[in-house]
Parts: sequence; C-alpha cells; structure tokens
Amino acid sequence: MFEWNPDKDNTNIAKHNVSFDDAKMAFLDQKRLVYEDAEHSTHEKRWFCIGVVRDRVLTVRFTMREKKIRIIGAAYWRKGRAEYEKENGNIKD
Repeated sequence: MFEWNPDKDNTNIAKHNVSFDDAKMAFLDQKRLVYEDAEHSTHEKRWFCIGVVRDRVLTVRFTMREKKIRIIGAAYWRKGRAEYEKENGNIKD
C-alpha cells in the first residue's frame, strides 16, 4: 500500500527527523485532512495528508502510483498543524 525511495527517506530523517515508516501513521488518523499540492503537481498529482502521529500533527507529501501511496516527504510543519486545528480543534503537544 505504501512505497518510497529509501534515499529520500534517509534524507527526510536527517532533515526533519521523521521516517517515512512513521509518516504512514498520518493516514490512520480518522480526522486526517487530504489536500492537493497544486504547487508541486506539475508532472503528476501530488497531495498533502495532514494527520496526528504520536500526539503531533504531521504533514506528509505523497502521490499515487499504481494504486500505491508513494511518500515523497514528511515534516511537522506549522502550516499543516494550523490547518488541522482549524478543521479539528487544538492538538496538545
């Protein structure tokens, strides 16, 4: 169901301290938000999944390839948290 580039995963861990394996958990949040990433959707549609992982709001950038969710990046971005809290209420860290 999920896939990713292992090199991008290692880069994401170094840059944002989030593994793509952990990022999968954002999709399990029943209150998750999913938005098209129009800014980066030039060659293929890309999306943001914003969901709670370990009591923090995580934003995951992904695309769909052959019925699989391909994770491209993940981080605890303030903008994602603000959008999540606007839709679902405050989250305590």
